[in-house]
Amino acid sequence: MTAPSLELTVIGAGPAYTNRLGATGAAYLVRGNGSAILLDLGQGSFPRLATETDPSRLDAVVISHLHPDHFIDLVPLRHFLAYQFQPPRRLRVLGPIGLAQRIDALHARPGFTAEALDCERLEEGSESVGGLTVEARRVTHTEDSYAVRVSGPTGPGLVYSGDCGVADDLAPLVRRGDALLVEVSFGAGPVPPGALHLDAPAIAGLVRATHPGRVLLTHLQMGFDPDAAVRIVAAATDAEVRLVAPGEQIAVGT
Repeated sequence: MTAPSLELTVIGAGPAYTNRLGATGAAYLVRGNGSAILLDLGQGSFPRLATETDPSRLDAVVISHLHPDHFIDLVPLRHFLAYQFQPPRRLRVLGPIGLAQRIDALHARPGFTAEALDCERLEEGSESVGGLTVEARRVTHTEDSYAVRVSGPTGPGLVYSGDCGVADDLAPLVRRGDALLVEVSFGAGPVPPGALHLDAPAIAGLVRATHPGRVLLTHLQMGFDPDAAVRIVAAATDAEVRLVAPGEQIAVGT
C-alpha cells in the first residue's frame, strides 16, 4: 500500500463562537516529506497543538486572514517560543499584511510579535516551505484573505479554503483528486446577504466542477445541521464527504 503524501491533523475546527464544550478556533496541521505546516491558529488551539507536536519545530504557520478565530493563538505561541527555551526560538509565519502590527496592538507594544515570530506577507503564488509547496490565492472575505494548497513532491494536495465568500475563488487551487478542506459556515444554507462565507450548495457546485478526491467540511456555525450539509455535498460527488472534528488524523491521498 502506498504511503499517503500528506497527513492532516485537525487541531481545531470551530468558528468564532460555539456552544460545544472544548471546541477551538481554526487550526490544521499538515505533515509530509519531513516537514510540518500549520494552517491558522484560532482561539484555544495552541494547547491542542502543543499536545500533538512541538510547535517550535514547525516549518511555518500560514494565517489565512486577520479574524481572531484564525490567528489569535499566535500570542501563546509567541510566549512559548520566547520563554520556554534558552535561548528563545523563532518561527516563520506567513500571513496577510498587517499581521504583526495587529498582534503588537493587542499588547500596546511595537515589536512584541517580532521578538519570536518572523512574519512575512502571504501573497498569491507558490513557494517552498521545508519539503512542501504552499500555493496561495486571494479569496473573497476580508480585504486580504487567502486560500492555500499544500502539496508534496508527489500525490494529491490539500486545499484549505480559510474563510471564503465565493466558492469559485477556490477552483484554481483544486487539482483532481486533492483533498478539499472547506468551510461550510452556514450549513445547508442559505448564506445571509453580506455574510462572506459558504454553504453546502455552493460547495456542491465547486465539487462538481473540480472533482476533489475527498471533501472535508469544517467551520460549521452553531445551530446548523451537519448531516444536512454533508448530504447536500455528497449528492454532488462519489468522493468521501464528511465534517471533521478536532483530534482527527486524515491521510491525504489514500
